[in-house]
Amino acid sequence: MTRKEYEAKSMVVSGPYAHAVDAGEFVYFSGQTAKNSLTAEDMTGDIAAQTKQCFINLFKVLEAANLTQDDVVKVNVYLTTMKNFTAMNEVYETQFSKPYPARTCVAVAELPLGAEVEIEMIARKQG
Repeated sequence: MTRKEYEAKSMVVSGPYAHAVDAGEFVYFSGQTAKNSLTAEDMTGDIAAQTKQCFINLFKVLEAANLTQDDVVKVNVYLTTMKNFTAMNEVYETQFSKPYPARTCVAVAELPLGAEVEIEMIARKQG
Protein backbone atom coordinates (compact mmCIF):
# COMPACT_ATOMS: atom_id res chain seq x y z
CA MET A 1 0.00 0.00 0.00
CA THR A 2 1.27 3.43 -0.91
CA ARG A 3 0.74 5.93 1.86
CA LYS A 4 -1.27 8.97 0.76
CA GLU A 5 -0.51 12.10 2.73
CA TYR A 6 -2.10 15.52 3.04
CA GLU A 7 -0.09 18.67 3.66
CA ALA A 8 -1.13 22.26 4.32
CA LYS A 9 1.15 24.76 2.58
CA SER A 10 1.09 27.26 5.46
CA MET A 11 2.30 24.68 7.96
CA VAL A 12 5.68 23.32 8.99
CA VAL A 13 6.59 19.98 10.49
CA SER A 14 9.01 19.60 13.37
CA GLY A 15 10.16 16.11 12.38
CA PRO A 16 9.88 13.36 9.77
CA TYR A 17 6.09 13.02 9.57
CA ALA A 18 3.12 13.96 7.38
CA HIS A 19 0.44 16.42 8.45
CA ALA A 20 -2.14 13.70 7.78
CA VAL A 21 -2.23 10.20 6.32
CA ASP A 22 -5.16 8.64 4.47
CA ALA A 23 -5.91 5.13 5.74
CA GLY A 24 -8.93 4.33 3.60
CA GLU A 25 -12.06 5.10 5.60
CA PHE A 26 -10.14 7.24 8.12
CA VAL A 27 -7.62 10.07 7.92
CA TYR A 28 -5.16 10.38 10.80
CA PHE A 29 -3.92 13.89 11.60
CA SER A 30 -0.56 14.47 13.26
CA GLY A 31 -0.51 16.59 16.37
CA GLN A 32 -0.32 20.32 15.80
CA THR A 33 0.97 23.02 18.10
CA ALA A 34 0.61 26.76 17.73
CA LYS A 35 4.23 26.82 16.58
CA ASN A 36 3.62 24.59 13.52
CA SER A 37 2.40 27.58 11.51
CA LEU A 38 4.78 29.39 9.15
CA THR A 39 3.75 32.65 10.85
CA ALA A 40 4.01 31.28 14.40
CA GLU A 41 4.03 33.83 17.19
CA ASP A 42 5.18 33.37 20.76
CA MET A 43 1.97 32.63 22.67
CA THR A 44 3.63 31.34 25.82
CA GLY A 45 1.24 31.51 28.75
CA ASP A 46 -1.88 32.07 26.58
CA ILE A 47 -3.43 28.60 26.37
CA ALA A 48 -6.59 29.93 24.69
CA ALA A 49 -4.60 31.49 21.84
CA GLN A 50 -2.43 28.37 21.49
CA THR A 51 -5.50 26.11 21.40
CA LYS A 52 -7.17 28.27 18.75
CA GLN A 53 -4.00 28.20 16.62
CA CYS A 54 -3.79 24.40 16.96
CA PHE A 55 -7.29 24.18 15.48
CA ILE A 56 -6.51 26.71 12.74
CA ASN A 57 -3.55 24.52 11.78
CA LEU A 58 -5.54 21.27 11.97
CA PHE A 59 -8.46 22.66 9.99
CA LYS A 60 -6.11 23.76 7.18
CA VAL A 61 -4.94 20.16 6.91
CA LEU A 62 -8.55 18.96 7.18
CA GLU A 63 -9.40 21.21 4.23
CA ALA A 64 -6.44 19.82 2.24
CA ALA A 65 -7.97 16.37 2.78
CA ASN A 66 -11.39 17.65 1.56
CA LEU A 67 -12.92 17.11 5.00
CA THR A 68 -14.69 19.33 7.53
CA GLN A 69 -15.02 19.55 11.30
CA ASP A 70 -18.16 17.40 11.01
CA ASP A 71 -15.98 14.51 9.79
CA VAL A 72 -13.81 14.49 12.93
CA VAL A 73 -14.58 11.47 15.13
CA LYS A 74 -11.72 11.52 17.68
CA VAL A 75 -9.51 14.20 19.18
CA ASN A 76 -6.52 13.82 21.49
CA VAL A 77 -5.38 16.85 23.49
CA TYR A 78 -2.03 17.02 25.26
CA LEU A 79 -1.47 19.71 27.90
CA THR A 80 1.69 20.41 29.86
CA THR A 81 -0.49 21.12 32.90
CA MET A 82 -4.10 20.34 33.71
CA LYS A 83 -4.32 23.87 35.13
CA ASN A 84 -4.94 24.84 31.47
CA PHE A 85 -7.84 22.39 31.05
CA THR A 86 -10.67 24.92 31.51
CA ALA A 87 -9.17 27.55 29.20
CA MET A 88 -8.47 24.90 26.54
CA ASN A 89 -12.01 23.54 26.90
CA GLU A 90 -13.57 26.97 26.38
CA VAL A 91 -11.87 27.25 22.98
CA TYR A 92 -12.37 23.56 22.12
CA GLU A 93 -16.14 23.86 22.60
CA THR A 94 -16.33 26.53 19.89
CA GLN A 95 -14.55 24.39 17.28
CA PHE A 96 -17.18 21.65 16.92
CA SER A 97 -20.93 21.32 17.10
CA LYS A 98 -22.88 18.69 19.03
CA PRO A 99 -22.54 15.80 19.06
CA TYR A 100 -18.87 16.45 19.79
CA PRO A 101 -16.13 14.03 18.68
CA ALA A 102 -14.83 11.51 21.19
CA ARG A 103 -11.87 12.98 23.07
CA THR A 104 -8.98 12.17 25.35
CA CYS A 105 -7.08 14.86 27.25
CA VAL A 106 -3.89 14.06 29.14
CA ALA A 107 -1.12 16.00 30.83
CA VAL A 108 2.42 15.41 29.59
CA ALA A 109 5.77 16.54 30.95
CA GLU A 110 6.79 18.43 27.81
CA LEU A 111 5.77 19.07 24.20
CA PRO A 112 7.81 19.83 21.05
CA LEU A 113 8.78 23.42 20.29
CA GLY A 114 8.02 24.50 23.86
CA ALA A 115 4.28 24.28 23.23
CA GLU A 116 1.82 24.08 26.10
CA VAL A 117 -0.88 22.29 24.08
CA GLU A 118 -0.82 19.87 21.15
CA ILE A 119 -3.92 18.48 19.44
CA GLU A 120 -4.33 15.56 17.04
CA MET A 121 -7.43 14.18 15.31
CA ILE A 122 -8.93 11.30 13.40
CA ALA A 123 -11.57 11.98 10.74
CA ARG A 124 -13.84 9.61 8.83
CA LYS A 125 -14.40 10.11 5.12
CA GLN A 126 -18.04 10.16 4.02
CA GLY A 127 -19.37 7.90 1.31
